[in-house]
Amino acid sequence: MSQVEIIKAYLMETIGEEACGSVCCEPDVFKDEGGWKLQMEGFMEPWSIGATVHEAKATIKELASMRFGLS
Repeated sequence: MSQVEIIKAYLMETIGEEACGSVCCEPDVFKDEGGWKLQMEGFMEPWSIGATVHEAKATIKELASMRFGLS
């Protein structure tokens, strides 16, 4: 499993498909010079989620606890 697949799987595991809905039906996870980024449908800019897979998972967990700001 690639690092991208690990992060995407963790995203779905953490928030679940029902909670995610159409917002993350096709999340784009990529790494650039600034680290890992998460781009979800309906959001204008990708979010920086960390320099490592471990940091990305921690950030996803934190964002999920806040429902990604979608209340």
